[in-house]
Amino acid sequence: MGRPRGWVTEKTGRAPMRSPGRPGVNQRETKQTFWKYIAEGMPSEAAALACGVSQPLGPRWFREAGGMAPISLLPRSGRYLSFSEREELALLKAERHGIREIARRLGRAPSTISRELRRNAETRGGTLKYRATVAQWKSEWAAKRPKPAKLAENKRLRAYVQARLAGAVSDADGKPISGPSVPWKGRRHGRRADRRWGTCWSPEQISQRLRIDFPHDETMRISHEAIYQALYIQGRGALRRELCACLRTGRALRVPRARTRQRGKNFITPQVMISQRPAEVADRAVPGHWEGDLILGLNSSAIGTLVERTTRFTMLLHLPPMPGHGLGARAKNGPALAGHGAEAVRDAIAAKIVALPEQLRKSLTWDQGAELAQHAQLRIDAGLAIYFCDPRSPWQRGSNENTNGLLRQYFPKGTDISRYSEHELNAVAATLNGRPRKTLGWKAPAEALNKLLSLT
Repeated sequence: MGRPRGWVTEKTGRAPMRSPGRPGVNQRETKQTFWKYIAEGMPSEAAALACGVSQPLGPRWFREAGGMAPISLLPRSGRYLSFSEREELALLKAERHGIREIARRLGRAPSTISRELRRNAETRGGTLKYRATVAQWKSEWAAKRPKPAKLAENKRLRAYVQARLAGAVSDADGKPISGPSVPWKGRRHGRRADRRWGTCWSPEQISQRLRIDFPHDETMRISHEAIYQALYIQGRGALRRELCACLRTGRALRVPRARTRQRGKNFITPQVMISQRPAEVADRAVPGHWEGDLILGLNSSAIGTLVERTTRFTMLLHLPPMPGHGLGARAKNGPALAGHGAEAVRDAIAAKIVALPEQLRKSLTWDQGAELAQHAQLRIDAGLAIYFCDPRSPWQRGSNENTNGLLRQYFPKGTDISRYSEHELNAVAATLNGRPRKTLGWKAPAEALNKLLSLT
């Protein structure tokens, strides 16, 4: 004989609640801890292990939330029973303690305990049984206050945002141009890969333009952060995740700010920054101070460039692929076999610099690329002071940047430059050093260098 209709509401004082399956035990506190670790810059796998869950669960939570914390990270108030209190309550109830005794031991009001035992009890089987896991799930489920997203409610606003974020590119006649067909795979676009064409306004541009296009309509307002949340957080019911491909970065997941701050090179110390470089380097009056960088090509090919600041004399570093490059799957954290790893660049620079007279071996200024991680050993091998530019400051190596632009005439972007031998690179360098330069009074770099050497 079945139970009478409405018996759950009569017994518990609450409408029946659909069970989603196995209840998540104390998952809110665990997720809060997980996202706090993420906010501190910890990787997803490490954050999962740190908060006591399995390692694969961390990346899953991170992907589902689009890299953004889906819950508040503020601590819960002591107004509500915690999971540990519910566990203790279940034990005391099983020991047949009364409501007032349980309340006294937990430091709660008797009415709180009575309401908890009645409203969050397990109803399966036709009887009321109190279990901490079920009670925790019911409490969290009833506490949810889902707020509908603004873009989900306002169709006009959503259409405006989508049109400027992912609208079609049109020609002068207004005819749409589809561009390349790029399937959405749920991850960021690869290097040198086709990107989806669209209007591609940034969320900030959309947010600020609304005030101009609708100056008197307050319903047509949304912050750029709300647009990002509608894109990255699943279940908001507003914008599809694949529209992330229309953002400038094309990221499928949002990167926590603390992770971007950790991208600095840990091999660089304040003692080797360009601010510590002697003043004689800046005025170019004394030769022997060099600037360096890499020119990259297809298939991880690269050429090193060294430019002397006073004479603009150029030397090219031959960086051929190392044995085993491209023959199999690359080992994670294995050696850099492409030829422009830290050890290969260190040896190539040392071989070139040591062949110069001692008065031309004073300092080298490089950007913050990992290819010069062996700068301490290079300082010992070549007797060369090493300095690093500030992040995203290529003008601090202006001579080298200008020379790299000239070298692109011989080594265009998008070509494999590993096919050139050291003999051919030396020939290109000799050609460049034989060109007259306006900054040298129309003398060639080789002539300016020979004149300096003859005076010493």
